Amino acid sequence: MNLIIVESPTKERTIAKFLNNTTDEEKFIIKSSYGHVRDLPANNLGVDEKNNFRPQYIILPKARKVIAELKKIVKHVKEIYLATDYDREGEAIAWHLVKVLGLDINSVKRITFHEITKPAILYALDHPRKIDLNLVNSQQARRIIDRLVGYKLSPLLWKKITNKLSAGRVQSAALKFIYDREKEIEKFVPEEYWTIECSFYKDGQEKLLNTKLTHINNVKLQKLDIKTQQDAQNIVKEVKDYGIGKVVQIETEEKFKSPPEPYITSTLQQDASWKLKFSPSKTMLIAQSLYEGVDLGDKERVGLITYMRTDSAFVSDYAIEELRKFITEKIGVEYLNDKVRKFKSKVKNAQEAHEAIRPTSVYRTPEEIKQYLSEDQYKLYKLIWERFVATQMKDIKYKNINIAVNVGNKYLFETEFKEILFDGYTKILAEEQKDKNEFLQGVNVDDLLKIKDCIGKQHFTEPPPRYTEASLIKELEKNGIGRPSTYATIVDTLKIRGYVKLKDRKFYITPLGKEVTELLSKYFSEIVDKSYTAKVEELLDKISEGKEDWVRVISLFYNPLIKNLKKAFEEIKSKNEIVKDQKCKLCGGTLVIRTSKYGKFVACSNYPKCKYKVSEYEKRKTETKS
Repeated sequence: MNLIIVESPTKERTIAKFLNNTTDEEKFIIKSSYGHVRDLPANNLGVDEKNNFRPQYIILPKARKVIAELKKIVKHVKEIYLATDYDREGEAIAWHLVKVLGLDINSVKRITFHEITKPAILYALDHPRKIDLNLVNSQQARRIIDRLVGYKLSPLLWKKITNKLSAGRVQSAALKFIYDREKEIEKFVPEEYWTIECSFYKDGQEKLLNTKLTHINNVKLQKLDIKTQQDAQNIVKEVKDYGIGKVVQIETEEKFKSPPEPYITSTLQQDASWKLKFSPSKTMLIAQSLYEGVDLGDKERVGLITYMRTDSAFVSDYAIEELRKFITEKIGVEYLNDKVRKFKSKVKNAQEAHEAIRPTSVYRTPEEIKQYLSEDQYKLYKLIWERFVATQMKDIKYKNINIAVNVGNKYLFETEFKEILFDGYTKILAEEQKDKNEFLQGVNVDDLLKIKDCIGKQHFTEPPPRYTEASLIKELEKNGIGRPSTYATIVDTLKIRGYVKLKDRKFYITPLGKEVTELLSKYFSEIVDKSYTAKVEELLDKISEGKEDWVRVISLFYNPLIKNLKKAFEEIKSKNEIVKDQKCKLCGGTLVIRTSKYGKFVACSNYPKCKYKVSEYEKRKTETKS
């Protein structure tokens, strides 16, 4: 009898179905740990700052019953396999299980897989390894650094701003992006500019050639060159007075466009946000359900996609082989790309051992399994499936046509068209409307065209766009901040804390978010600095590769944090008004008036040790009665 421990009951059910037909000698018990079994305590720091930052882990209350059951089972099994997720968090869960169950770390078997399919599980069982302590130490360092930031900075925010605030190494850097964008928008002064559009026609034809003014006297126009309505009107009048234009150039160029890479976590979250209106956390929740397994009627229960927390665009050879076979059989050999496309991730420090997010079998088409999926599961699976199928299909082939019309040997008007010659991967992965223009067939160089109309259009320069959930994740990824497993949590935390609000799917920083960012920027510039935050991520990666010591990395972060914290407590005056002639009813401490996103309230200055508080309204009522 052998035991396999996973971290999710859904995963447990899927793997159990694969292995329930094995012989008695190879029989497996599959059990779930229901996530983490140990963590730092919730009510204190849980890190020994004077003893190499030694963490003081406690068994989570929700895990006690599970651990008790697992302890009984491990006494009677031959081999123990730890099959938690294929990332640092999964490696840490496996290590914590070893500790709480009293297992020998050298004899327990660690197995990993990109997908929950029977071949993948059987292969993993045949190729176990030991727990990777470098990955464990990397996760441990991240957890301790984030705990130090949270526990050291949050009390400062409580004392100087208001209760129940939090600071975080990654969340604060993400908030700074939104803060800086808000400042850019506030400072922005719109500038007026004009464009000139002209429509031409040829005698005997109804089709119009719509163009834009691009050059005056052979000098290319810049965006702000035509500044006023009067300038535009002068040009329009002169063009209309000429009345005709001459075709001086028709440039035709054949071009190709390749399909996008398969999804990684960040690009899936971005596309699901733009195309499906899913929040990042919703996307990850649905992707998790597709990864862990779905019952397909009478068929075998199976994971439909590969692991959804990944920054690698790599695709295994057997998945590519299956996809190319599918394209040949189901779509047409004329759509199969001549060469096998291989993808390397563009994300800094991506883990190439991981795979991109793809269907576990491309033959499970979205339409065929739609009846077994929820509406949201179907939408997300279809998004992943189509993107993956497109990766081995031929490029779009199109003709790019540029036409230039000269008016009065002074004004040059241009237009550009795209004529699709071969639809390629867009047969599966739909893109924008294909652009065709029948009028092109009758136009030649030196043709004289009459002017149907010429108008000036007023414009104003626009401020930089506000971040959306999708574009913020893109910014974090571009700057090497956070990891696939953290993007959705970062975005959710900013909203929950009241630092930002989403309006029309765009982020607006709140007064509270501004205040917190300005305080942190003044005294803890490293915490909100994108380069510094990315540097910490690089050091964490080096720990996972065995190239850096985890205690040293924490020290590099910790020492300046403590120094700046002391300075901040000394220099920043509390914004909270002291309540005169009254003391805390619980501990006798000073009462202060604080402000939260819900309004003002009276609280004890000894928070969080003393949790006494009363609303400002109730306080005023009491004073009036007395």
